[in-house]
Amino acid sequence: MPPAEQNHRLKELASVFLKLGTIAFGGPAAHIAMMNDEVVQRRQWFSNEKLMDLLGITNLLPGPNSTELAIHIGYERAGWRGLLVAGSCFILPAMLIVWALAALYVRSQAIPQFEWLLYGIKPVIIAIVLQALWKLGKSAIKDYWTAIAAAAVIALYFFGINELLLLLLAGGLVMLAQQARRLAAAGMLPLTIATVAPAPTSTTEANWLSVFLIFLKIGSVLYGSGYVLLAFLQRELVDRNAWLTSQQLLDAIAIGQLTPGPVFTTATFIGYLLAGNAGAIAGTIGIFLPAFLLVGIVNPWVPRLRRSRWLSSFLNGVNAASLGLMAAVTFELGRAALVDWLTAIVAIVSAIVVFRLRVNSAWLVLAGAIVGFVAQFTSLV
Repeated sequence: MPPAEQNHRLKELASVFLKLGTIAFGGPAAHIAMMNDEVVQRRQWFSNEKLMDLLGITNLLPGPNSTELAIHIGYERAGWRGLLVAGSCFILPAMLIVWALAALYVRSQAIPQFEWLLYGIKPVIIAIVLQALWKLGKSAIKDYWTAIAAAAVIALYFFGINELLLLLLAGGLVMLAQQARRLAAAGMLPLTIATVAPAPTSTTEANWLSVFLIFLKIGSVLYGSGYVLLAFLQRELVDRNAWLTSQQLLDAIAIGQLTPGPVFTTATFIGYLLAGNAGAIAGTIGIFLPAFLLVGIVNPWVPRLRRSRWLSSFLNGVNAASLGLMAAVTFELGRAALVDWLTAIVAIVSAIVVFRLRVNSAWLVLAGAIVGFVAQFTSLV
C-alpha cells in the first residue's frame, strides 16, 4: 500500500473510532451496531459477511469483544498501524472520561449522577441495534441450519448457558450439518478452549505494577460481559487482596456502564483508586493489551478459515450464534431501556428514522441525550 494511501486510511480510522469511543453507549451490542453503521453502511469498507466473520472470530477470543472488533477493522484497513490506531482511538475517550470521574470519586466518594443521560440514550441504542441485527442477519443466516443455530442460541441463552459453549456448539453442529455428505466418521469440534482460573497473587500492597499484572491476567482469560468482569474483580481485588471494598467495586462497574466506549475501562477507574495516575494507565494497558496481541495473531488466519470447507462451515455456525447472542442481549437491553411511555416513543421514532433514513447514529445519540435532559427538568415522566 502506498504511504499516502496508508496515511489517509489511518486518519480515517482515527476519526471514526475517536467518534465511536465518545458516543458509543450501551455495551458491546450497541458498539457493534454503530461500527456496522460506520464501516459497512456509510463507508462500505467491508461487506456485512466480512464484518460477521470478524465478529465470529472475536467472540472466540478472550477479552472485550467490541474493542477487539475495532482492532480487527483497523488491521484489515491499514495493517499493524491500523490495529493500533483503531483500538487506541476507541479506548482513549472512555479512558479519559473514566479517569476524570475516578479523580472526582476519590475526592467526593460518590458517583456523579447522570441517569438522565442514559434515560434518553438507551431507547435510541435499541433502535440502532435492531437495524444492525436486521442487516447482519441477512449475511449470518445462510440456510436452514444457521437459522436453527441462531434460534437455539437465543433460547439457550435465557437458560444461563455459557456464551462460549453456545458459540462452539453452534459452530460444530452447523459444520457437521453442512458437511454431512463429506462426513465419513463421527467428527469432533476443531477447537477447544480451556478456562484458566486466575492464580492467587502474593502481592500484599497495590502499586502500578501489581495493578498491571492483575489486569493483564484478567484480560488474557476473561470471556463474557461486564458482569463476568465483576466476578473476576471481586475475587482478585476484594476477596484475595482486600484492596477494594465491594461497594467501591460496584461503583467502578457502574462508572464503566455509565460512560461510552468499552465497559472494560472499569480498569482505568480501579487502577486510579489503587495507584493514582500510574495505576489508571497500568490498569488500562493491562486489560486491553491481550486484545491487541490476540487480534494481531489471529486476523491473518481469517481468510484461510473461509477457504477451508470445514472451518468455513464452523465459522458460519459461530456467526449465526453471535447473531443469536446479540439478539438475546438486545431483548434484555430493551427491558431495561423501555421503562415508560416516553422511552417507548423515543425507541419507536428512532427505529423509524434508522430503518427509513440514512441518519448518522451520532445524531440519534445526541437527540436521545437531549430528550433525557429535557425530561429531567419537566413533567414529561
